[in-house]
Order: sequence, then C-alpha cells, then structure tokens
Amino acid sequence: MYDTILVPTDGSDPANRAVEHALALADRYDARVHALYCVETHRYGEPALSSTAIVLNQLEEQGQAMLKELGNRADNAGIECTWDVCHGRPWEETLSAADALDADLIVIGYQGQSHARTERIGSAAERIVRSADRPVLTA
Repeated sequence: MYDTILVPTDGSDPANRAVEHALALADRYDARVHALYCVETHRYGEPALSSTAIVLNQLEEQGQAMLKELGNRADNAGIECTWDVCHGRPWEETLSAADALDADLIVIGYQGQSHARTERIGSAAERIVRSADRPVLTA
C-alpha cells in the first residue's frame, strides 16, 4: 500500500507520535521512511546577520541530531530511512519534499512546537492537509 512515507518533525510531542505511526506503517508495509526537519528561516530574518546565522546553525544542528536519532531507530527496526534538513516554511517544504520523493503518504503531528492551543490543529498541519495531493495522516 505504501512505498515511501514522509514524516516531517520538529521534536514536539505530536510530531513524535507521528514518527511512531510512520515507523509502524513502514514496518507493516515494508516501506521506506523519509524524515524532514525544517529550519523556519522566515521567523528569524536574513541569515547575513551574525546572531541570526548562529541561531539558524543551532536549529540546523538540533534538527540533524533529531533526525540522526530517528534514523538509528528505524535502522534498528530494519526500516530504510533517509532524512533531510531544509530551510523555509515547514508546510511548503513538506509539500515540495512529498512531490520530490513521490511519497505515498505524509504522516504529521497535528500541531508543532509553536502551537499554543492544544485543542486545535496547527497551521502547518492544516495547510498540508488542505493542499496535499496525497493522503495525510495526522497524529
């Protein structure tokens, strides 16, 4: 049913639940997982400023560490996993990655770290659900 599952993550609890679902589905359907961490550069301005560059570098390093750990978990479970760190708006980058990978499914947390109200879907998840031309599972 699924060959490629895309799971964007930001380390939030909902994103971690999405990772668990993505790994379980990949195991069940013998699919590969592609994990994505997006550094939200639009929140910090142009990276030409030294303090901005430092913050963006820290966020990128955090993302790489998170994705490496996710890759190790997948590896230990016998699931093929690739990953990327990108820069931009998470919903746009997720949709672009889904197209580039020809992903069969996007598995995403219903909200991310920057969402304050727990009873509502986050803006990135909502945009992905509304715009994706493939199935999206929110966790």
